[in-house]
Amino acid sequence: MGLISQTVFDGGCHVLGVTPSALMPHQISGESIGERLSVTGMHERKTEMYKHADAFIALPGGYGTMEELLEIIAWSQLGIHEKPVGLLNVDGYYNSLLALFDKGVEEGFIDESERNIVVSAETVEELITKMEEYTPTHDRVAPRQSWEVDQLLHFPPPPTPSITTNTASGHTNTTSSDL
Repeated sequence: MGLISQTVFDGGCHVLGVTPSALMPHQISGESIGERLSVTGMHERKTEMYKHADAFIALPGGYGTMEELLEIIAWSQLGIHEKPVGLLNVDGYYNSLLALFDKGVEEGFIDESERNIVVSAETVEELITKMEEYTPTHDRVAPRQSWEVDQLLHFPPPPTPSITTNTASGHTNTTSSDL
């Protein structure tokens, strides 16, 4: 991510890195480039990325990339957004995932029109062209207007755990803990 951020930044574009505060000290993606936004967790990270993105592109990556990719595809299927979702299929990295999507269509788990939520290409130029030409063709589960997107995508922090104990004298003590 660092090389891409640097290239985008050097090209005069805005770069926004959205990182959960627990990961900030670990510099997982290398040196910070551009604006940096610290969030409380992964749900808030995805919400912020969604709010600031015009489109989504997945480069070859691991579990986190796959999880974020599949969630943004599901949001499109549900009608939460109509933004293009692209896979940069470098050296066929995503061939197996694309075959899995095709198998889902074949087995009836994915509607054929929903298969087109994802566009893929082997080169950046081809992917950008496909994404610029993207028009949603699938039926959304619910129209975007029926989703209260701001509320739907806001994930409040979990409540602070509390522990209640009874003392020998019959008093109840309640304490909060940051487990």
